[in-house]
Amino acid sequence: MSQKAPLIRPRDRDTILTALRAGVVPRVGLHHIQVGRQREIEAMIRDVDRIAEGGSSIRFVIGAYGAGKTFFLFLIRQIALQRKLVVCQTDLSPDRRIHATGGQARTLYAELAKSLATRAVPDGGALRSVLESFVQKANERALARGIPIEAAVREGLGDLREMVGGYDFAAVVAAYARGYEEGDSNLQDAALRWLRGEYTTKTEARAELGVRTIIDDAMVYDAIRLLARFVRIAGFSGLLVCLDELVNLYKLQSSQARKQNYEQILRILNDVLQGTTEGLGFILGGTPDFLLDTRRGLYSYEALQSRLAENSFATNGLADYTGPVINLPNLTPEELFHLLERLRDVFAAGKAEDWLVPDEALHAFMEHCASRIGEAYFRTPRNTVKAFVDLLAVLQQNPGADWRELLGTVDVAEDRGDLLDQEIIAVESDPDDELATLRL
Repeated sequence: MSQKAPLIRPRDRDTILTALRAGVVPRVGLHHIQVGRQREIEAMIRDVDRIAEGGSSIRFVIGAYGAGKTFFLFLIRQIALQRKLVVCQTDLSPDRRIHATGGQARTLYAELAKSLATRAVPDGGALRSVLESFVQKANERALARGIPIEAAVREGLGDLREMVGGYDFAAVVAAYARGYEEGDSNLQDAALRWLRGEYTTKTEARAELGVRTIIDDAMVYDAIRLLARFVRIAGFSGLLVCLDELVNLYKLQSSQARKQNYEQILRILNDVLQGTTEGLGFILGGTPDFLLDTRRGLYSYEALQSRLAENSFATNGLADYTGPVINLPNLTPEELFHLLERLRDVFAAGKAEDWLVPDEALHAFMEHCASRIGEAYFRTPRNTVKAFVDLLAVLQQNPGADWRELLGTVDVAEDRGDLLDQEIIAVESDPDDELATLRL
């Protein structure tokens, strides 16, 4: 029997169940359905604490489709917000890449800036509140020392000006502070547009803000570093950047495009490992093929392969959680049973007397899944969870239904997301690219 679960707010309950039935990760209430992977979570908490103390971190979270990578990233995101970090998160796609020359990297940065979240503004769109926090702190310094607010703002931004691209970044933040103090909403909006990477021409930015540069494809990583330094100046602990679906880099048809993206990843990795960044962390989610494939994956780039190789002593059940790669382990059958218990609790809003099925039904459901799709039902549990929530939904809406009769009609499909690895994304021409893989 499970331990008595805490009562669950109706809004959290509905959000969790709606997301799981759609096969996606809920943004709230993750602690209600978290099971297993304790050591991996502890390793990530240490990373979050290191970032909060002014250090840096990068982790590659590797797992098969449906194994829980996105859930894991969202869980760490919530922990980081509780540690007073600023968090931004998005998925890579054909239109959003780490390196590009056609605007895809700037689009990635714009999505990250739009998703910026803090503990007080957890759903994104927190850039304005971060800026206002900076202005408030500048006001406090100005009052305490009897200096003009403009001088306090300029003084607070001194560190930024020493960084690559920092002079214009600091000028835009100062423009926002000026607009905030003078009640000029147009100036504030223009500064926000620049900081979000939404300007596409330097002429427009110069006319509205007096700066000669914009955040473009070539400046994306430098802009992220500036943003990490700025959030610390504004009173937060640091910045955590979560990028999921890095398999989209693996699927690029152009070998040159893949190489350039991998070179950018190498630059980030080197900066973190050498300690040249402060208060900045990266979590990159991808599949095993994205990491290990020596022809198209990260291992195809020798410098990355040497840095990301597993510890040769971590064999025979031994593990090393200090390296940059975290391989998400499979859920055990016992952990999946515990997950089904938690889902039953969520459906009952934490009230044991309102459980829709007994423990016997949980065992029977797992046996049903095992007979349908074999061990994959706990290796990639996404479809298993979706089917179980669908079953509970029917039982809730039809009080007279018998779970034993329904169980035989439940269809649980094996998650075949790994086949998506073979989809190739055509980008800029590369006449020297190798032939694509053909898999029958």
